[in-house]
Amino acid sequence: MAEPSHPGGRRPGWQALDRGQRARPWEWVAEQAIRVVSVTAIVLVFLIFVFVMREALPVLLGRVNSAAAQERRALPVEQMDRLDPEELRQYLELSRKEFAEMDRDTLRLLMEVKLEAAEEVPEDKDAPLNTAAWRYLLGPHQWTGYDRPAYIWQPVSSIHKYNIVPLIVGSLKTSVVALLFAVPLALAAALYVSQLAPPRLKEWVKPGIELLAGIPSVVLGFFGLVVLATFLQQVCGYASRLNAFVAGIALGLACIPVIFSIAEDALTSVPRSFSEAALALGSSRWQAAWQVVLPAAVPGVFAAIVLGFGRAVGETMVVLMASGNASLLTWSVFDSTRTMTATIAAELAETVFGGHHYRILFLLGALLFAVTFLSNLLGELVIQRLKRRLEGGR
Repeated sequence: MAEPSHPGGRRPGWQALDRGQRARPWEWVAEQAIRVVSVTAIVLVFLIFVFVMREALPVLLGRVNSAAAQERRALPVEQMDRLDPEELRQYLELSRKEFAEMDRDTLRLLMEVKLEAAEEVPEDKDAPLNTAAWRYLLGPHQWTGYDRPAYIWQPVSSIHKYNIVPLIVGSLKTSVVALLFAVPLALAAALYVSQLAPPRLKEWVKPGIELLAGIPSVVLGFFGLVVLATFLQQVCGYASRLNAFVAGIALGLACIPVIFSIAEDALTSVPRSFSEAALALGSSRWQAAWQVVLPAAVPGVFAAIVLGFGRAVGETMVVLMASGNASLLTWSVFDSTRTMTATIAAELAETVFGGHHYRILFLLGALLFAVTFLSNLLGELVIQRLKRRLEGGR
């Protein structure tokens, strides 16, 4: 039987094949573009980390000296011609490239600046201390005018004090308050939306909560500063209007959408057969959700909490506006506090490039990265262990 003829002598299938072949070059271009964008994003993140670690490395290795008394060794400007170029470079603390680019008048000006700084050095027993050393970054010291050893962050003073313990404690306080506020609300909402809410209500509630993630953090900080601070002070009656408690509640509002979204996806992914079997055995819908579905989704719920913790630790604007920004080492959440992120945001623009204050702020950034990385790593290990236990493995 003769096959029907077609215009051009080809079947319709050949036309579809030709269209597919013509589309392949565009598909290849799209694949390569996606690959380039992905690799570029990874490389940029890696370069940011390398930059932060490079700036913080001198502090980590103990190569930064913030002692005010070292300025007393300033030489008169007239002795500039008596120094050989290498001695002059080391005295002015310049790199070889910077030294080579400067003319005689600039070098003379730098010597005058160094001499003026030497005249302003205070006569203080703490002046010879290198406060950028780890001993003073992490341990207490009895500073002049204090009756006992203290942890003090006071970078703008005659004697620079860089103890980072109050900043670490402040970050932990606000993050813990945020999680204690956000986790119960987010998990309850996720459990209700995924297991108990009618389908029509779920279509409205879930997008509504997830849209909260789009609220700028500066808006949440302003809300905490103007509304929450006054309301919570009137209710609780504490003295400091801005404190870790207010900042933690405002920070919890920023964490709720993140925890809710991931926890809801984890609860929804639990097979329906689990809840249907519990209902068939006589459980109520609430009992099935709480005692069957939630334990089965524990790895995903724990991942949501870990990511919520990372969001709380890394937030800047909320804690900058609502915490009071007082670097006090107290464990009370009703005292004003200061976090590492707020310190970096408030002080980095005012530091001298390459100075000890500048380096220590980058050290705080490296510590934030380390805390986030270790918390995510620990969370992943716990999640894998929970998954093996739920799947019947050892």
